[in-house]
Amino acid sequence: MGEQTPKLALLRLSGEIGIKARPTRMQFRQRLLRNLRDALDSEGLPQTIEASHDRFYVSLPAHTSLEDHALRRVFGIQSLSLVERHPVTSLEDIVSHGVGLFTEAVRGRHFAVRARRVGRRHGAAVRAGEVERALGTALLPVAAGVELGNPDVTVSLEMTEDATSFFTERAMGPGGLPLGVEGRAVSLLSGGFDSAVSTWLLQKRGVECDLVFCNLGGAEHLREVLRVAVHLMRRWSYGTRPRLHAIDFEPIVRALQEHTTTRYWQVLLKRQMLRAAEAVAHEIEAEAIVMGDSVGQVSSQTLTNLATISRATEMPVLRPLIGSDKTEITNLARKIGTYDLSKTVGEYCALVPRKPATQAKLETVLHEEERIPEDPLPAAVAARTVFDVRSLDDAVFDDGGLAVESLPKHAVLIDLRSIAQFRSGHHPGALHLDFASALAAYPGFDRAKRYVLSCEYGLLSAQLAEIMRREGFRAHHFRGGQRALMRSVG
Repeated sequence: MGEQTPKLALLRLSGEIGIKARPTRMQFRQRLLRNLRDALDSEGLPQTIEASHDRFYVSLPAHTSLEDHALRRVFGIQSLSLVERHPVTSLEDIVSHGVGLFTEAVRGRHFAVRARRVGRRHGAAVRAGEVERALGTALLPVAAGVELGNPDVTVSLEMTEDATSFFTERAMGPGGLPLGVEGRAVSLLSGGFDSAVSTWLLQKRGVECDLVFCNLGGAEHLREVLRVAVHLMRRWSYGTRPRLHAIDFEPIVRALQEHTTTRYWQVLLKRQMLRAAEAVAHEIEAEAIVMGDSVGQVSSQTLTNLATISRATEMPVLRPLIGSDKTEITNLARKIGTYDLSKTVGEYCALVPRKPATQAKLETVLHEEERIPEDPLPAAVAARTVFDVRSLDDAVFDDGGLAVESLPKHAVLIDLRSIAQFRSGHHPGALHLDFASALAAYPGFDRAKRYVLSCEYGLLSAQLAEIMRREGFRAHHFRGGQRALMRSVG
């Protein structure tokens, strides 16, 4: 059998690019071309791209499917089609090629013909309506009929002054602007649904994003967030090399716990996160900070609290999800592919007071910050770890056996949740010791025993297990938290 004929993908540019002034349009097209080449290179594909008018034509291997192709994840591409492109321009030749290409596709089915002229206003030799009528008439004898509203098959043609493209399917791209044309920002990434989606939305508007992760839960928390970051950036950041700046926030959390009023912890923490992002932004010459806040979603996101939090920095704070509800956000997370990863990222609960302030005034918060004798943030930012997200080795996700999904024989199971949560339901073999008490008591544990720690989401338990391991204990945490633990015993 001879070699299969390569396929040709027709890429339509976002309409926003076409309406820009000519110098801007040319700049955007050049950036888009660079991003497309990076997408093809990431898949190990040849970078054979031809530019024509507001289209790109890309040669692809014969076996190519567009179902989950990298080209569909390049911002600035509105839609794609696998086409056959022939140098035919007369009505007779176009109809002849169309009959040869589409007869079997429409046989016994209802169909419609859609044709359009592209390129220079009067470039194509024939009118689209003439092609639709002539080709439709020629195909009708083998079809079940013409159905313009909801056809079984849509026969499509795009005609330029020197060629015609024939196709039957159209795959949607993300649209938006080419990544990188609107400068750089830093995005605060927690790993949850909101922060990943807000990052994606800014990328869609052409903003190159580095990620800032304020680590509240140790190495396991970092691994979970890196999984989200890697998936997001390997699939959606073509043309850029995003980095994740991981900052150990344990000293900041400890300072807030020791010196400030409990009900203001969440607002104070968010302000420190903004300052951390600002410090990174200044270093990398970014122009804005991205956050995943949505008005009223949690106590720290009331309008008053958002205003107070924003005053921690003079940089613009961009909140693309500000008017979105959780259903809209999670639907977008599914679309971009981060949903399944984000839903497993634990929530840090050591700084969630029972009665958090929902109307924190700036004057009050400034007074609370003055109570901290020495700001630990500059040292934490300086000591941060920086990851090149797209080139991370999978070894970074190896937890060294820290997590378990079943209880080892004779292990001591300790439930770190609150006493109220423990009483509402727990594993029959679990002992109870809340996180703060366990953190203080573990040095006195019997080192001859093996320990498995569990909590609501699996984050605090991983943090304490890491601490205990550093002190020589045989400690693990139960992956997935309380729900996973209870599922393990039915």
